[in-house]
Amino acid sequence: MVAGLASQSALAEDCPGHPDAIGTSRTLVVDPREHPRIGTMQYPETLPLRDHEVVLTFDDGPLPRNSNQVLQILADNCVKAIFFTIGQQARANPEGVHKLAAAGHTIATHTQDHPLTMDHMPIEKVRQQIDAGIASVSAPLSDPSLVAPFFLIPGLLRADGVEEYLASRGIQVWSADFLADDWHHISSARVADLAIKRLEADGKGILLLHDIQARTVAALPKILHEMKARGYHIVQVVPATPQQPATPTEPPQWQLHPPSEKVPIAHWPKIPNFVFAEVDAFPAPVLPNFDAPDGALFLSGEPFNRARRIAQNPPLPREAPWPRLSELPVENAAITLPVPEEKLFEVPADARAAFESAPPRRTEVAAEPEAEGQSKRAAAETRRSERATAAAKHGRGAKTRLARGASQSAHVAHAGRAASKHEINAGKPARRPVRVAALKKH
Repeated sequence: MVAGLASQSALAEDCPGHPDAIGTSRTLVVDPREHPRIGTMQYPETLPLRDHEVVLTFDDGPLPRNSNQVLQILADNCVKAIFFTIGQQARANPEGVHKLAAAGHTIATHTQDHPLTMDHMPIEKVRQQIDAGIASVSAPLSDPSLVAPFFLIPGLLRADGVEEYLASRGIQVWSADFLADDWHHISSARVADLAIKRLEADGKGILLLHDIQARTVAALPKILHEMKARGYHIVQVVPATPQQPATPTEPPQWQLHPPSEKVPIAHWPKIPNFVFAEVDAFPAPVLPNFDAPDGALFLSGEPFNRARRIAQNPPLPREAPWPRLSELPVENAAITLPVPEEKLFEVPADARAAFESAPPRRTEVAAEPEAEGQSKRAAAETRRSERATAAAKHGRGAKTRLARGASQSAHVAHAGRAASKHEINAGKPARRPVRVAALKKH
């Protein structure tokens, strides 16, 4: 094993005439039946790659004009890849299939005609596309076993029937972990940028390209150069055979980002599945066991079925062992709680009179108006005395002005009352006309 690893490492470093080549770091052997679907774009599992390891895949070839250039670029960099070949392309260009085998690449299949209807195609046509594609790719080869049991659905348009048929034949279904969009109408620089950007996001995985595209031919040298500069390694994948068993792996390695031992992950505890042996002989508690004097629980030798019958047909209820409350006789109730006599609720006459209010006397009622009249007369005398004092102090002139003011006030008040009376009676028919001349003279 150590010698094999050393030779693979030397292969990655030894590329005659191309000292800057990235090379192929190792070969990964997989068993298609153990992991029938890979590629995280569609499936939960992917290849068990280490960090910074990449698998290159190419679709839809061979097309001599572009596929031959891709083969030359890979040879200059000592890189091994996987080619998902179309049956019609293999029949039209059998020399291209020979070149793939001679260069040591992994040859896989991609249907006969590349239909983009595999997700809703009748199962009979699905079988024809898969079987015919394998036969067409195997025809140019002297050894049909050189065709790996790897298959990629055109357009990644998966369907349960397609996957089930491939699994029945022991063929592994491939998807991808990231794309470079090289089948779109974009520049080769954009293809290279997308490939490196998406590879950096995942850190490893399966890259899907197309060897029939001219933009892929132009972008491939830059992609390989950037991978080497960033510390990535190319891995070739081959199927397991009796002579070459699968590479030992652990289940977490088949995940793109397996859980780290340093990061705790919470899992619900699994409920154990208990299996009971000789259930009929297992002792179970029965109802009579609960009548033990000291409250202890004893196990009975009766099996479950007898305990179940007792539970379904319980015995008649028995009186509880604890003491019951006794009722007091009726004749003793009067003695225990005596009834109060009626005389206890009687109120004495003198006490009742204290709660009643006495009516006011007649003399007090008559005295109230008289006292009020005396108070008013005293107030009038006080006001007259004050006015007389003021008149004596200011002399006759003050009296004259006071009299004139009083006369004017009387005239104004009289005129106001007449005007108000006129306004009030304006809406009523007047009995006699109002004399304006008399009002002015007055």
